[in-house]
Amino acid sequence: MRIGKTGVREAKARLSKLIRDVQRGKEWLITDRGRPVARLVPATGRDISLQERIRRLEDSGLIEPPRRRVSRLPAPLPIAKELAQRWLQEDRGA
Repeated sequence: MRIGKTGVREAKARLSKLIRDVQRGKEWLITDRGRPVARLVPATGRDISLQERIRRLEDSGLIEPPRRRVSRLPAPLPIAKELAQRWLQEDRGA
């Protein structure tokens, strides 16, 4: 996520712009005489879709998109229900 840095006085003067930036996914670090005192971030992540949140994380470099699709798993082996249940019970030590 992109993080900007601004002083308290400048943040007061440009609050509307900072809020628009936050709505677009940017964070702002507010400083007082060079020391961090507050962070301006979106209130919740629930307002955007999962796909949008994933896109933002990819854009910020926090996650990478999948490199290739995982191949489908083979079909399960055909085993009689009673036999599978007996093996399960034996494995559990019952």
